[in-house]
Amino acid sequence: CIRGTNMSEMINVKATSKLWNISERRITALCNAGKIDGAYKSGKSWLIPKDTTKPEDGRFNNSNNKRKPKLPLPVGVSDYILASSEYYYIDKTMMIKDFIDEKPVVSLFTRPRRFGKTLNMDMLRTFFEKTDEDTSIYFKDKNIWKCGEKYRLYQGKYPVIFITFKDIKYNSWTLTLKAISKIFSKEASRHMELLESDACNKYEKESFEKILSSKCNEVELSNFLSDLSHMLHKHHKVAPVIIIDEYDIPIQQGYISGFYDEIIMFMRNLFSAGLKDSKDLSFGFMTGILKVSKESIFSGLNNLMINSVLDDKYSSYFGFTKDEIISMCKYYEAEDRIDEICEWYDGYRFGNTDIFNPWSVINYFSNSLSPRAYWQSTGSNDIIGTIMNESDTEIYDKLTSLLSGQSVTTYIDTSVIYPEIKNNPSTIYSFLLVAGYLKATNKVLSDNGNYICDISLPNKEISQVYHKEVLDKLNYIIPQRMAIAIEEAIYKGDSNALKELISKLLIQSVSSFDTVSENFYHGLMLGICALFSGSYISSNRESGFGRYDIELKPLNKKLPGIIIELKYKKDCTNEELKKLANEALKQINDNHYDTNMKMEGIKSIYKYGVAFSGKHIEVSQAEE
Repeated sequence: CIRGTNMSEMINVKATSKLWNISERRITALCNAGKIDGAYKSGKSWLIPKDTTKPEDGRFNNSNNKRKPKLPLPVGVSDYILASSEYYYIDKTMMIKDFIDEKPVVSLFTRPRRFGKTLNMDMLRTFFEKTDEDTSIYFKDKNIWKCGEKYRLYQGKYPVIFITFKDIKYNSWTLTLKAISKIFSKEASRHMELLESDACNKYEKESFEKILSSKCNEVELSNFLSDLSHMLHKHHKVAPVIIIDEYDIPIQQGYISGFYDEIIMFMRNLFSAGLKDSKDLSFGFMTGILKVSKESIFSGLNNLMINSVLDDKYSSYFGFTKDEIISMCKYYEAEDRIDEICEWYDGYRFGNTDIFNPWSVINYFSNSLSPRAYWQSTGSNDIIGTIMNESDTEIYDKLTSLLSGQSVTTYIDTSVIYPEIKNNPSTIYSFLLVAGYLKATNKVLSDNGNYICDISLPNKEISQVYHKEVLDKLNYIIPQRMAIAIEEAIYKGDSNALKELISKLLIQSVSSFDTVSENFYHGLMLGICALFSGSYISSNRESGFGRYDIELKPLNKKLPGIIIELKYKKDCTNEELKKLANEALKQINDNHYDTNMKMEGIKSIYKYGVAFSGKHIEVSQAEE
């Protein structure tokens, strides 16, 4: 030990990494180079004085020999100018090139929440919009500017109508229409030049003033896009660009709150008047989660190009790609965290592109490289509960099986509409896919234009989010009170209470036709455990000399870990069932399924052997 150093004041590389906010690999390199005062190697590990000064590593040289400060990450920033000029910005401007090359009249992009839809739409607005300010300065250092004069000629040439419906979440049609009126009024106020325009007549200006004062009726509001684009076209001598962000939020709210027919009719009229074969439209962009074309919202809109999560076009522009993640890790000196980021936030598949959740990655870096389920706290998920109410025990079994890492082969319709769910509950998978809770692989295009896909959970974050935001909504199948009682019995080590509670659940809630295989019971127990709080659930993972059925690893290591092994046999006697439960418990011990938790420092572990036969159950329990 270094003379005069108090070992109680020494910390390891991992703790120093969190304290200084640089990677463990970099700290080790600095120790090896002798650049950390008082650092001391104990065995293969470095110990570092807690109060030592963070050194400069020499990679950033300036006149003061100080590290160049890093740009912050744009957490919650959807303003392109702000994000691209004051924050670390991942360049998505090649989306503009792809659009100009293809020139679809109206493009619809459907992606999950928090995948950069609004920021990209604001990027498009900033690029195309004709303003008094020279906005080309916000693109001259971006990839689109390197593509040549052909693409630069589009910059700043069009009037733009920009509408976002992302905050329209009211529980009545009256309030919703009032909020839409306010949004239209706010957008109209960006075009005050129309009031003085010699190109617009008296009646057009009077209509415009009614929009500004929010005094329009429903019919007048439904003509907003058509009327405003016509006036902008006349004044500027060029047809405008129309951008509509999160168009389906009011539709979703209408389904939940009982004014679905009203909002569908309004949106149909709004889009038909403003986007359908209009001479007053240069091109349009729309975003949302769902493509609700079956509602005939886009009736007759033969100029619409749809880009869903299953389509290849524009697949890399919403979310982060692997190369973008690697560049970000290099910039923030976190190359050693790439595997962790992949485990938590990778796994989405848009078209043929692997995608990382951008919201979660940005929050991960902004919270000192702390892996958590950041996506869980975003947005309203009331619609999930409404949709889950239409599912049955077969769907519940499949939804819980996804937690064990299994995949489910199912039919996917990216234009699923809410009323269809009541008639065909299997459309739940389609909604969960487009909403970001599932990924699709091995897709096969069917004759009707939809897909047959294998669906699964994309990553560790969604595994945690999934049971809270999806499975928790299924409490009519497993009542919350019952789940809490089972949780208490498991964590108390009370095998008798556990047996009694699950037996009661089987008798009250499960059909005899359901109890036909070990997979059913596995799904049932996995679904129950998924409702627990305070633990990370996994299933069919390797530990010791085999694969356990279910493991509950506590987030707080002072709590016990749980291992459950399941057995099933048809037409068992009570004695045979007890023997089967004991065999399950013996399997846990013989194969050392507790190895992983012991290695992570979890000292108390409860082991349960659970045997099923029809609606009968037996539980054997041991504690270590």
